[in-house]
Amino acid sequence: MIDIAIAAELGRPIVQVSELAAKEQIFIQLKAGGLVSTTRGKLGGYSLARPPSKIKFGEVVRLIEGPLAPIGCTSVTSYERCTCPDEAHCGLRMLMLDVRNALARILDRTSLADVVEITLRKLRRDKLISPFQSDPRTALAARPYPLQIFFGNYGSRAASGNAASKKQLTRRKSKRGRRAR
Repeated sequence: MIDIAIAAELGRPIVQVSELAAKEQIFIQLKAGGLVSTTRGKLGGYSLARPPSKIKFGEVVRLIEGPLAPIGCTSVTSYERCTCPDEAHCGLRMLMLDVRNALARILDRTSLADVVEITLRKLRRDKLISPFQSDPRTALAARPYPLQIFFGNYGSRAASGNAASKKQLTRRKSKRGRRAR
């Protein structure tokens, strides 16, 4: 699904099944859930049924995997009574409820557009070309972002233009060279 959204962002609204890494069975579920649509024919394939900003990952995960809860007694959508004699005071249930709530909070606020933006930003930062880019010469130029966006919360290393990160990289290479001798 991320591949379809990246392709759409790069000007390719339809992606053929042969270009997708996921199994077609997953796309059948996504189509049934109203997240993707199909186009028949030689150049047919899958496209997003809604804008990426309107597709939240909580919905996608629930559609493909089922409930987010790690155990049945903490599920909002598929609750199952557990074997604990006192469910209200069960420490394991309280822990798993916290896990379920944290997972739901993150997945329900993260849209497909958010993930596509992060993915494309990292591809551009590392000067890589997306397989869905129609013209490789424009891959890095598409939707340029200001330099400070590379220093966000989504990566542990700074952009390649940062002098401190270049020094660290040089140090790592020189240490590797000494070990090999």
